[in-house]
Amino acid sequence: MIQITNVSKSFGEVKAVDNVSLEIGDGQVFGLIGTNGAGKSTLLRMVAGILKCDSGCILIDGQPVYENPGIKRQFFFIPDEACFWANATPSELATFYAGMYETFDRARFDRLMESFSLEHKRKVSTFSKGMKKQLSVILGLSAGTRYLFCDETFDGLDPVMRQGVKSLFAGDMAERDFTPVIASHNLRELEDICDNVGLLHRGGILLSRNLDDIKADVHKLQCVFSDKETERTVRDRLRVLTEDHRGSLMTLVVRGEKSEILDTVREGSPIFMELLPLSLEEIFISETGVEGYDIQKVLA
Repeated sequence: MIQITNVSKSFGEVKAVDNVSLEIGDGQVFGLIGTNGAGKSTLLRMVAGILKCDSGCILIDGQPVYENPGIKRQFFFIPDEACFWANATPSELATFYAGMYETFDRARFDRLMESFSLEHKRKVSTFSKGMKKQLSVILGLSAGTRYLFCDETFDGLDPVMRQGVKSLFAGDMAERDFTPVIASHNLRELEDICDNVGLLHRGGILLSRNLDDIKADVHKLQCVFSDKETERTVRDRLRVLTEDHRGSLMTLVVRGEKSEILDTVREGSPIFMELLPLSLEEIFISETGVEGYDIQKVLA
């Protein structure tokens, strides 16, 4: 388990992380989401023991992470910008990390390199941004650590590679004790993989929730009624969080018990009624409830 308690970090007069507290349980995919400049990378670098927090405490499996080589062997950190030494080849990097991590699986590294069609002996400096991202993920998974910290890992990957990486994460979670923590400014990248999500805004946490728990209490509904008066009556009886009208079709995001919502709508004898799955964007809009918070910046 990762425990982050009242953590703050400033760079001069800029407060990058402001009194953040989070718990990240084992065996889940945790998404750390926020706008550019929200403090995601700074927080993730403190969790990885690269930066020292100004105040507060970060524990991994009950141990402080900063300047603790023993606990650092339990995780692999993939930065936003891949950093490899000059003239290194993937094969040389694998040898280096095999010396750092006792759990490094060289056979798996070779298999993944082949699967991603990357060359062992080619200099990494000649790789594209996306290829460097792929190599970073391959090294991280091959390290066999309990935790994998990913900063904008999907940025630069094409859709096919993105789904491939997500499948690898899911496979590792099914087979071993594995917890990925993924920082991203893009909600859609994490929508189909995260179990729990924390939303950072201006250095602070707006929310940290389990997505299934949120979805159990918030529902998206589309319906059409025979007249506007009935539509208004039904709408006023629901706890509406957001609404959209396109012609006669009304789309609502509603809080409450699913059965009670459906009973209320049925009393209006709708011509059409359908419950739809919520997107991560709609979940955040419903949960934050912050006036003027531009969720589109998170999706950019």
